[in-house]
Amino acid sequence: MSAATQKVKESSLVERIADAVLYEGYILYPYRPSAVKNQQRWNFGVLCPEPYAVAQQGTESSTMRTECLIEVDSTATVSVKVRFLHLMQRDVVDGEVLQTWQEAVAREVVVTELRLSQTGSHQSVRFRFAGSRATEPRIDEASHESTGLIVRTQQELAVGVEISAVPVKPQLLKLSITIRNLTAFENADKRSRDDSLMHSFVSAHTILEAQQGAFISLLDPPDVYKAAASECLSTGTFPVLVGDEGTHNCMLSSPIILYDYPQIAPQSAGNLFDGTEIDEILTLRIMALTDDEKREMRNADELARQLLERTESLSPDQMLNLHGVMKKT
Repeated sequence: MSAATQKVKESSLVERIADAVLYEGYILYPYRPSAVKNQQRWNFGVLCPEPYAVAQQGTESSTMRTECLIEVDSTATVSVKVRFLHLMQRDVVDGEVLQTWQEAVAREVVVTELRLSQTGSHQSVRFRFAGSRATEPRIDEASHESTGLIVRTQQELAVGVEISAVPVKPQLLKLSITIRNLTAFENADKRSRDDSLMHSFVSAHTILEAQQGAFISLLDPPDVYKAAASECLSTGTFPVLVGDEGTHNCMLSSPIILYDYPQIAPQSAGNLFDGTEIDEILTLRIMALTDDEKREMRNADELARQLLERTESLSPDQMLNLHGVMKKT
């Protein structure tokens, strides 16, 4: 396998793991907006506006900080990618609001090829994502006639990313990445969590990729680096090595606790958004939903509709694969 092909393969693996983190909890079984489990969905990697975090006196956070170790030489650089969901309020309106649901748009903030120096380095960047409002007709499935409007609204978000590297030992740096929600949020002490979520980063996580450098496992560091690893203090996130096992060029800092080199089972047909369950059980449960339940799932949003259609199109062999495989040890 060529170096270029290997890099593409590793990138695809990292993206699949990161997407599973990004959409964990997006919609939970039984995949209906009316279900109790889907009344409070956003529980991982939520960074709310700073005024709201202050008003909540420690129960919410507006920052996420990753600290990790990296071995470098004089040419080493690191690329930092911050990813999160930007929520979108969808209201179905027909004279009055008939249904409210929160969809989401994936966002990325990227800082590329930041040069790492033995004398240390620091960079601070800011990004802004504009708010929006759009409408479209609501079409009845049976009559195919317009029965109101679907209104989608997003609030503006302001993102701050601070990256610093300080020397710990010869050719060893401590790399720190802090994500801040800098979004304005007035009268924070009088506003609800649901309101703050529309101004928040959800499922926030960081992907670090080194060029001419090697990240150190914080779960199982070499003896020579154990003391330095114990002094890496991350807040709201857990950095682990990702990619093919044994590689050290990529790290995922996830709001969900993972081991080094997490994997997605090759038998999985796609994201089910509910990591507390397993694919086979959830697939069978989806197939057992009533027609009315499937209709509500289909109308929840595009991701729920795709999940339903993918599940209903599984072949007998694909279903059999979900039951597991036997491996020799």
